[in-house]
Amino acid sequence: MEPLLGAKIGCLFALLALTLVCGLIPIYFKWFQIEGATGRHHRVLSLLGCISAGVFLGAGFMHMTAEALEGIESEIQKIVMKNRTESEGNFSGDANSDHKDYPYGELVISLGFFLVFLLESLALQCHPGAAGGSKVQEEECSGSHVLGLHSHGPLPSPSRSPFRALILLLSLSFHSVFEGLAVGLQTTVAATVQLCVAVLAHKGIIVFGVGLRLVQTGTGSRWAAFSILLFALMSPLGVALGLAVPGGDSEGGRGLAQAVLEGVAAGTFLYVTFLEILPRELAGPEAPLAKWGCVAAGFAFMAFIALWA
Repeated sequence: MEPLLGAKIGCLFALLALTLVCGLIPIYFKWFQIEGATGRHHRVLSLLGCISAGVFLGAGFMHMTAEALEGIESEIQKIVMKNRTESEGNFSGDANSDHKDYPYGELVISLGFFLVFLLESLALQCHPGAAGGSKVQEEECSGSHVLGLHSHGPLPSPSRSPFRALILLLSLSFHSVFEGLAVGLQTTVAATVQLCVAVLAHKGIIVFGVGLRLVQTGTGSRWAAFSILLFALMSPLGVALGLAVPGGDSEGGRGLAQAVLEGVAAGTFLYVTFLEILPRELAGPEAPLAKWGCVAAGFAFMAFIALWA
């Protein structure tokens, strides 16, 4: 077996094993069940949820959005340069510059955001209870203010929405496939191991947050474990796709379609982060500064990992 092939196969199994272990820990350890937690235990779990929210926020901005913008800009520049070469000066440089400077990446990410917004709105229009109700409905039913929703029992909030949990997993799965693809397309052992370590560093904490999120939103253990298993297979799938590219041609697995898919995934991830994860973690009025600190710590960790990932 060639050293490069062996390194990539090792990375494949490392990504699979780490994702499974980190994702299943909060699912099968009852200590992470926030439903029955009280007192200090509940406060610790709440702050842990805030840390995971910060991790998701950092993953959305520092990894998914940044990589999507970079990929889309690169592909747009290639198209512009190709058109400029073919036109042989038929168009002015200013026109080309205007075309290139348009924020296509931001547009694609916004389309991903509004796509999920549309799908959830359609679901609510057709089936008003499909997304678990709204904050307004909660206030009408319970008579409580939105900032006073803290409870040690289950809340009929939008966080119970299986649709948003599905969107979270899908967006992360898209991103994981592209991460694995990047590992599989490396041409040297050193580059393969370096990139794999960078992916492992942030993937472990992210998948732990996903498992914690599934538990705290009341997902059954069997379905939560099945979701983590499917998610764990995404990065190895990307590595396998990279290995299937003849001669390890890094351009063979890239293109405008991949960049657009990454942008849409980033937009959907930001939607879930801002409208699902952060509102739930910050809903209670207790310890606001501690919650801010935990969210900031999670974000700072992902920002630090972005130096290598």
